[in-house]
Amino acid sequence: MTKTPVQLSFEEYLTYDDGTDNRYELIDGKLVIIPLPTGDRSDVIDFLSDTFRAEISKQGQTWIVKRDAGVYIGINLTNGKDRSRTPDLCVVTQAQWAKVKADKTRAAVLRDAPLLVVEIVSPSSKKIDYQTKEQEYKTIGIPEYWIVDFQKSQITILLLKEGEYERREFFGTERIVSLTFPELILTPQQILTV
Repeated sequence: MTKTPVQLSFEEYLTYDDGTDNRYELIDGKLVIIPLPTGDRSDVIDFLSDTFRAEISKQGQTWIVKRDAGVYIGINLTNGKDRSRTPDLCVVTQAQWAKVKADKTRAAVLRDAPLLVVEIVSPSSKKIDYQTKEQEYKTIGIPEYWIVDFQKSQITILLLKEGEYERREFFGTERIVSLTFPELILTPQQILTV
């Protein structure tokens, strides 16, 4: 196995292969391993993928749901280093996905903001999901960001309006309100008890 380089540019990250099946995010030029999901987390990702695909079909949209695509965040203005995240789930347009697929030699990382991203909070990612990623996703203009939190038994939906996220928290049997999927009939309880 090769040793992980100390620093990578975004372009190096797109073609990086250490000979393992490990997945990484690029944070300030450094590789950060993405741990495998728990069973509950994996089930929620599958459930939301199926739910979003059904809504896309109902709306007659041609969007695509991806669970393994990265999102380029840009350069950290403080240190000049690249950042790229890998949300648990994202909804993208066909045109966005066609751009990613056009380059067969690079990792599947979107350079444009997806329509919607989902992050599922783990005990070690709480601050990152609620603060760091919220700021990053807002900065690149992701219109809708879902945070699924088992510990709080809530789903937080952040909707981008005039450059800022408006936050709404949903609990129990409340119907979740989504701008991307306005006819969606879904509750936190349905998601958190999959």
